[in-house]
Amino acid sequence: MAEETPISSRVAELLLEAKAIKLSPEKPFQWSSGWFSPIYCDNRVALSFPDTRTFIKKALADLIKSEYPDVDAVVGVATGGIAQGALVADVLELPFAYVRPEPKKHGMGNQIEGRLEKGQSVIIVEDLISTGGSSLKVVDALRNAGIEVAGMVAIFTYGFKVAEDNFKEKDVKLSVLSNYDALISTAVEHEYVTSEQVENLSEWRVQPDEWGK
Repeated sequence: MAEETPISSRVAELLLEAKAIKLSPEKPFQWSSGWFSPIYCDNRVALSFPDTRTFIKKALADLIKSEYPDVDAVVGVATGGIAQGALVADVLELPFAYVRPEPKKHGMGNQIEGRLEKGQSVIIVEDLISTGGSSLKVVDALRNAGIEVAGMVAIFTYGFKVAEDNFKEKDVKLSVLSNYDALISTAVEHEYVTSEQVENLSEWRVQPDEWGK
């Protein structure tokens, strides 16, 4: 079980209040992967709420200062991590760049947008971690360009084992503000879900690819 802290609970509360996270155990959402899910998370919604946006950017900046104090730049993951990463880079007064899922098919053909130098150490900012697949493609692009990846920070993670395995395989440290366990605890406390619905939510997290079929 992931650690629940005052920060993780507060971030979960803010995301629920902003409806960046929606819980619907009886009428599940369908992800682009085909998975059925009782939860839908779009942390870009949080950008529309100044107090929430400010809390998250400061929390991410504090996390980076605590766990990755010597990085030379901040890199956002397109698209969800671009705005968050730029906000955090501004707080830390560090250079900012972002990485596309793949190189552009026109112009300069860039995948990395911004100015990074070989040998620089960067911290990657992501808004959400599910399986980690798309986020870790950014790691490959940066490493192929000679950039050192110190780690990745994210607002929220579902805590899937497949994500844990993927990050371990790539040898990338992941630090997050909030997580699924903190979310469910906070959702029950503030009556977004009932205690009876928690079992259904917990079952999904164990086997998300089979749940709801």
